[in-house]
Amino acid sequence: MKPSAFGYSRPESVAEAIAALAEAGPDGKVLAGGQSLVPLLSMRLAAPSHLVDINRLTELSYISVADGQVRIGALARHAEVLRDPAVAAAAPLISDALALVAHPVIRNRGTTVGSIVHADPAGEMTAVLALLGGSVRLAGTGGERLVKAEDFFLGPLESDVQPGELATEAIFPVLASRVGGAFAEVSRRSGDYAICGVAALAQIDEDGRLVRARAAYLSVAGTPLVVDLSEACSGTASDDDVLAVAGRLAAGSVRPVSDIHATAAYRSHLAGVLTRRALAEAVAQARRRARDI
Repeated sequence: MKPSAFGYSRPESVAEAIAALAEAGPDGKVLAGGQSLVPLLSMRLAAPSHLVDINRLTELSYISVADGQVRIGALARHAEVLRDPAVAAAAPLISDALALVAHPVIRNRGTTVGSIVHADPAGEMTAVLALLGGSVRLAGTGGERLVKAEDFFLGPLESDVQPGELATEAIFPVLASRVGGAFAEVSRRSGDYAICGVAALAQIDEDGRLVRARAAYLSVAGTPLVVDLSEACSGTASDDDVLAVAGRLAAGSVRPVSDIHATAAYRSHLAGVLTRRALAEAVAQARRRARDI
């Protein structure tokens, strides 16, 4: 199939892009990497009246690590963020997740902010933003606003971006020195959407014991699901005991549905297994980071 007819503009500045979106109204769409939007257009699952191509807005292609924040501009490609050593050092969970996004050719073109705005419940970066407590900056004719991750994802493929607004950047907090993160997922083939995925954070004390744990799950709910697993951390139990309890908590916390890819029971089972796997690596990373203090 081919897309239905649409208008097209290619602004030279953020101000021009916002003006074009305001003129387009609720049926306008932003084109950045296009790796999510173009397939929807081709299958006519999306039929916007106007596309605003922001690929000339090079001022939005930045990646910044400063003042305790990782800031990713709307035109920064997945591959660019993945290769950035400052991001890997400050928030390695971002790099771990990006390495699992689709295929290299898609990562070379797709944008991290675009992936987040797409709000796919199977998207890795939606789970990372939710778990880290990040936010998205939106700009419109009425000015800018900063939306926290907990308020940003409204439903499957539905975010808080309003008609006429442009998402200009995503902001992630830098991990503390005794906090580690890890990402694990299972898909039918490499690069496919995950049947279930887990992003985990682990915090250790000065003695190296796990004292706090949280995880975010993808492909098990309409929006990224964040679960506090800290009750599994007794402070005296062995790592294996803590991981086993955390896995059971995870399996009991998710409420997936069955579809053509997997049953709900299998996804719940994967949530438990992947939680143990991701949390174990997150603890190991936290201990490595603590040694570097």
